[in-house]
Amino acid sequence: MQGTPVASLVIGIASSPAERRHLARLLGGSDAFLIVSTVDQAREFLGVVEAPTTATSPNGPVPAEPSQTEAVLAPAPQATAVLAEVAPSPQLPPPDLAVDSDRRVLRWRDQEIDLTRLEHDVLLCLVHAPGQIWTYERLHLEVWGNRHLGRGSDMHSVVRRVRGKLARLNAATTIHSVRGVGFRLAPV
Repeated sequence: MQGTPVASLVIGIASSPAERRHLARLLGGSDAFLIVSTVDQAREFLGVVEAPTTATSPNGPVPAEPSQTEAVLAPAPQATAVLAEVAPSPQLPPPDLAVDSDRRVLRWRDQEIDLTRLEHDVLLCLVHAPGQIWTYERLHLEVWGNRHLGRGSDMHSVVRRVRGKLARLNAATTIHSVRGVGFRLAPV
């Protein structure tokens, strides 16, 4: 596959919520990342549900050669994240979608809809990095100017309103939730 760009998926494994938040901050600039609590959760996500089997010999059990996925997911003493190659995903701005900051409107083709300041600021972040996951903390810091604390109902409320406006315009784009991590702009 020479010449074809390949995006990376970073899978972070962190057992505590504090470690997962720290890892999300570290991985915020990645093409795509997933943070899980255990190696088993990563295996389940990747569709690898069985651990490597063992064979027997006259000298006792012999570990089978792990598959490439199993080798990547084997716990390492200081490892907090591993890299796996995935199919490329275009990171182009959505066609025909524009945020007019001067007038604070969302434009889809020949239609427009007004945005509140918060809706504008959230959407602006997501439009400038389509497909990129914005963590709750990063988005909260960028839009509200402070650290994300609590349940984030303020952010979810704004995202829900923007999704509704995108739907009213019949835009081919929406805001996808990345459970426990944040949001990204993606095709419907």
